[in-house]
Amino acid sequence: MRQPFSILLVLIFLASWAKAQTLLVPDRVFDGMELHTDWVVAVQGNKIVYAGPEAGLSRKASYQRKDLQGMTLMPGLIEGHSHLLLHPYNETEWNDQVLKESPAERAIRGVVHAKASLLAGVTTMRDLGSEGAGYTDVYLKKTIEEGIIPGPRLLVAGPAIVATGAYGPKGFHEGVTVPLGAVPVSGRDAAIQEVRTQMGNGVDLIKIYADYRWKTGEPSQPTFLQEEIDAMVAAATTAGRYVVAHASTPEGMRRAILGGVETIEHGDGGTMEIFQLMKEKKVAFCPTIAAGDATEQYKGWNKDKEPDTDRIVQKKKSFRLALEAGVDIVFGGDVGVFAHGENYRELELMVAYGMEPLKALQSATAVNARVLHLDGLGKIEAGFLADIIAVEGDPTQHIQQMRNVRFVMKDGVVYKSE
Repeated sequence: MRQPFSILLVLIFLASWAKAQTLLVPDRVFDGMELHTDWVVAVQGNKIVYAGPEAGLSRKASYQRKDLQGMTLMPGLIEGHSHLLLHPYNETEWNDQVLKESPAERAIRGVVHAKASLLAGVTTMRDLGSEGAGYTDVYLKKTIEEGIIPGPRLLVAGPAIVATGAYGPKGFHEGVTVPLGAVPVSGRDAAIQEVRTQMGNGVDLIKIYADYRWKTGEPSQPTFLQEEIDAMVAAATTAGRYVVAHASTPEGMRRAILGGVETIEHGDGGTMEIFQLMKEKKVAFCPTIAAGDATEQYKGWNKDKEPDTDRIVQKKKSFRLALEAGVDIVFGGDVGVFAHGENYRELELMVAYGMEPLKALQSATAVNARVLHLDGLGKIEAGFLADIIAVEGDPTQHIQQMRNVRFVMKDGVVYKSE
């Protein structure tokens, strides 16, 4: 009796193994670097096992075929700058989100935001600051990893680190204690202690504010001293983590770059000298164009009828300088400032501001995977994880097609198929 039972177990195993094999057949494949026609992609379990002409695939009959006619298959998008615990500022101002929405409410909102991002084709997301919600992002990541809720795989920063007195909410007299959107520190020792505390609480990386507005309405100024930035980077890198910096002034950017951060976020005031220093030090640039575009519209700017505002003019200038300097561009729109699931806005604006569509798509896939240390992601290649999406048409010719995501697979599991 044992032999037939053993054969039955083998047959069940083989059947489940075969069922887990999928052959994706689109019109074209963007592999993270180049566009190919007449390619297919074979998935077994959670891995890509073949990408290339169909004639080169052996045992084709063992795969379940999925035709994606008229579509482009590509790696899942890697969002480099997001805030899952925020929602658009034209719905609720940032101050009110921090002061009036509890961490529990914001966690519930984060569940909705995570699903919206995933269905929009974002299979990996770097969340850069819980903005007053403590370590809620760490637990949002945990519930996604445990399969409790659907969402992108996350890299989380927990609460950002700011110089004492530099961050908000502000506008209250000294006798009023309000929750802040980040953790304030002063001095080398306190900065090191906070970095270690955050790592102990489960963050994947550290976010610092190298500059900010000391008073509402003032221009940004550098906040941390060079020795403070140096110390925070040393504490993080010693433990196998890295640091990113919010920085928009030339001096704030310079201090962060020299301190050893890996990416500069925003960089509105970047000069050619600063971007050349970034290129030299291999520091990547996340311009967050879509956030500035959204907030200017919230203030009343009609982008279709009115001239560019000063902020938009400066953003276009800094982005152009970064392209000319040849720094790595990180796709990351600061989503949360605008609606989750509309991550495509950043890609459209990167192209509108002068980047080739192919380069923008590389930024959102292979480049971000390299810059963010995501081995096995960002490419359609044998041996890589099966994070795969399909969009209508050809986004290398019309970047607006990134609005039309019709198929989403993350880690071999299909979450959307239209």
